[in-house]
Amino acid sequence: MAATPPPVRFLAPPRPLFRSKKESVLDAIRSAIVSGQYRPGQKLVIDEMAAQFGISAIPIREALQQLQADGLVKIEPHVGATVTPIESNLVEEIFDLLEALELMSARRASVRMTADQFKELEAMVSQMDGMLADLDAWSAMNVRLHTFICECADIPLAQSMLVKVLDHWNRLRKVHLKEVHAKRAHLSQQEHWQILRAMKAGDTDRLERIIGEHNRAARDAYTTELNRALLQEKA
Repeated sequence: MAATPPPVRFLAPPRPLFRSKKESVLDAIRSAIVSGQYRPGQKLVIDEMAAQFGISAIPIREALQQLQADGLVKIEPHVGATVTPIESNLVEEIFDLLEALELMSARRASVRMTADQFKELEAMVSQMDGMLADLDAWSAMNVRLHTFICECADIPLAQSMLVKVLDHWNRLRKVHLKEVHAKRAHLSQQEHWQILRAMKAGDTDRLERIIGEHNRAARDAYTTELNRALLQEKA
């Protein structure tokens, strides 16, 4: 029988006046899921969470409904809300979506970016070279890198989707696959430089090849390790 997980302790920084309770609660629960404080498959009891936050059940329920729409929570009749499990098909979906969104944004950005924006992008990639010893910091900058490219491409709908998919990627690497992420980070960093050079050259064929190989190799490595970890859990 699985041990009962310790209660999640939420940090409560001062909230801006314009943020609703639902928005603040949504951010806190999303962060707890992505960071692995709430584990895959863990039951989320609305009354207990409302007591932790010191608020009514309504904003908790609204936040969980939004997180269900984002794929991080499952809500089932007579069962309630649980954190979405991490399974092989989810890993495949994450990296297939990342490949499509990254390719779309990189192609469009490469013909729209100014010289200053290319300098800023190059500075990010260069900064990431020195962050490989701190994978959490590197990963945070990785998210910023890809969202910056999307911003330069000026495709806000795709950017919104990319942020959600990157939340799933972050949860994947933190909850199950830290070792895979550590092994792949150096290779991913080399590929970031290749992507930057292809974007500056406007070489869309090379971009498609690099981004495809980048995401497919990651998908295969994460899937293999996830299946191994899940088998160990069942043993």
